[in-house]
Amino acid sequence: MIEVGGTGRTWLLSGPTSSYALHLTDRDELLHLHWGARLAVADAEALAAAPTPPERPFESCLDGREEYPVEGGPRFVRPALSVRGGGVRGTEWQFLRAEVGAGAQAAGGAAAAEGGTDDALRLHFTDAVHGLLITLAYRMRGDVVERYAVLTHQGPPTAPDVEVLRADSATWTLPLRERWRLSHLHGRWAAESRLVRSDLTYGEQVIGSRRGHTGHQHLPWVALDADGATEEHGEVHSCALAWSGSWRIAVHRLPDGAVQITGGSGHDDSGQLLLAPGASVTTPVFAGLWTDGGFGGASRAWHAYQRAHVIPDADAVRPVLYNSWEATGFDISAEQQRALAGRAAELGVELFVVDDAWFGARVNDRAGLGDWTPNPERFPGGLKPLADEVHALGMRFGIWVEPEMVNVDSDLYRAHPDWVQHHPGRTRTEFRNQLVLNLAREDVQAYLWEQLDALLSSAPVDYVKWDFNRCFTDPGWPGEPYPQRLWDAHVHAFYGLLDRLRAAHPAVAFESCSGGGGRIDLGVLARTDQVWTSDNTDPLDRLAIQHGFSQIHPARVMAAWVTDSPNTQLNGRTSTLRFRFVSALAGVLGVGGDLTRWSDAERAEARGWVELYKEIRPVVQLGDLYRLRDPDGGLCAVQYVHGDDVVVLAWLPAQAYGQEVPPVRLRGLDPHAAYACPDTRETHRGAVLLQHGLRTGLRGDLDAAVFRLRRVTDAYSGLVQS
Repeated sequence: MIEVGGTGRTWLLSGPTSSYALHLTDRDELLHLHWGARLAVADAEALAAAPTPPERPFESCLDGREEYPVEGGPRFVRPALSVRGGGVRGTEWQFLRAEVGAGAQAAGGAAAAEGGTDDALRLHFTDAVHGLLITLAYRMRGDVVERYAVLTHQGPPTAPDVEVLRADSATWTLPLRERWRLSHLHGRWAAESRLVRSDLTYGEQVIGSRRGHTGHQHLPWVALDADGATEEHGEVHSCALAWSGSWRIAVHRLPDGAVQITGGSGHDDSGQLLLAPGASVTTPVFAGLWTDGGFGGASRAWHAYQRAHVIPDADAVRPVLYNSWEATGFDISAEQQRALAGRAAELGVELFVVDDAWFGARVNDRAGLGDWTPNPERFPGGLKPLADEVHALGMRFGIWVEPEMVNVDSDLYRAHPDWVQHHPGRTRTEFRNQLVLNLAREDVQAYLWEQLDALLSSAPVDYVKWDFNRCFTDPGWPGEPYPQRLWDAHVHAFYGLLDRLRAAHPAVAFESCSGGGGRIDLGVLARTDQVWTSDNTDPLDRLAIQHGFSQIHPARVMAAWVTDSPNTQLNGRTSTLRFRFVSALAGVLGVGGDLTRWSDAERAEARGWVELYKEIRPVVQLGDLYRLRDPDGGLCAVQYVHGDDVVVLAWLPAQAYGQEVPPVRLRGLDPHAAYACPDTRETHRGAVLLQHGLRTGLRGDLDAAVFRLRRVTDAYSGLVQS
């Protein structure tokens, strides 16, 4: 809901529990008023009428108060907008008009391409010197505020280009508090999404990616709390960027204690572009959320938002998959894949995925990338015979691709060496023996569309694992004038390919992968069905990775595999099949071990875990998540609630000194109801589970358990606590 104040210059956006308010002064200064608990429009107008802070020497009364600070005038904070044209730098705008309602719906910068909504606001400003129209767009979805900006050059055809030095999506202004704490997710390859919290000191803290993709080092999400929020209590302000290229989020605590968060696409000068007369550019969505339900409440709200407005077909549960990579590596053949498919079908797997090396001359990681046709020696009849056999076994069929990359040893590179990113006269850096194709080129886009469309038309493919296994290192485009549009254009071309393929092949599901978790954000999630969380499949390491991932993204998109023990990918750790499965049950279950080496007993046990997962899958993938105990505290546990059904997953990394493992206090239950466990036939009182907890029975090292509960009554009469 959007309300407009009596003067027409105060706007209030409200969701179920929160409000967001801004005000335009008579000097066309756009000021932030409120982001927090629900307000009435009269409350917002009272905030707008409050006295302005006194002026101080060497300070600006606008700093820390503006909704979208631009470069120029009495401002010293980091500008969200910096432009230059005709020898003039900076922005001095005038308010033009406001639009409220369906006509103001979000455009191409939206996280999800959906229809109109009445909860949308667009504020238009003009800069006469640059001939620039600046539009700030807002949309309320639940308690999530989506924000982005649009720049349009309205000058005559003979006007000079406007150089956009920086165009952030939004600046978020937080209320004045004495102490703030910053939460964000950091990591590296095979150690992504690890949560860290620290006091926010004066000055700026900047996170982001200079790598051309979202990156393993940070997810584009931050959260701030001021009064010691806990998992279930306290105010939390958080925001997330819908962009899959280089990006930057700066959290700034000003000298007077005010806090602002500014973020958008591009890092350093990678976001620069020239805006010709008649052209426009739309920034990606930067979404924000306020809650007073602690970090858990924030997570559940983010998850609900993504399931409702971002993730395609989010109400459909994802299938159990088997991926052949760890079993075969590059030594692949149709016969070998058939054997693995037969074993996978016996376990109850629903989707069989052929990973790398099915194409071109791909016998190792030095050759074949770019040649997306089946290897005739390994797959003499192409992929269709294998896909048909997989379907006959009752499973869907999937393949791995890495379309944005090329090997020097490939037919594609030999034909078009100019198609890769490179600088003239400089060495072409090879990471993982591969180069990055310049997707900004229309001929490269046309080639990839032709190859991928033909591939998906040649065989009944149901699923594509889309990988991106190296960062930008030589982002040059010979012949393209500076500043080059390669950085942003690559991402838009990637989005365009995915959108076009999904439209042409609507039954095909897509997974985003980038050496694990290197391309996970709201932008790619609007176009894919799930993401590969990390190349690290060690079940113990994954607890911390999944804990961090869950701060922003739901289990519905979090792929998690059971692989061999000892762990062959990273650390050689030995763990039970039980621990490996329960770790992976927390997301979209997959199996990635060499099934030809699993014993009869292991396969029988695995079949039982797969059957169990199919029963609890709607609760895990579609339910509300409660993090009961984090991975740093010994016993770790999470809980999912979906309607009357409850699932608890618990893990014990190690039992110290023989100490009894404490009960796990549940959350999100009805204290006046009873909950039955079909496995033990015990009935538990809701109030007891909430206050005293559930005993897990875990002991020793690397133990794990699954508990299913179902609400059976609203009264306690006739029920006996077990």
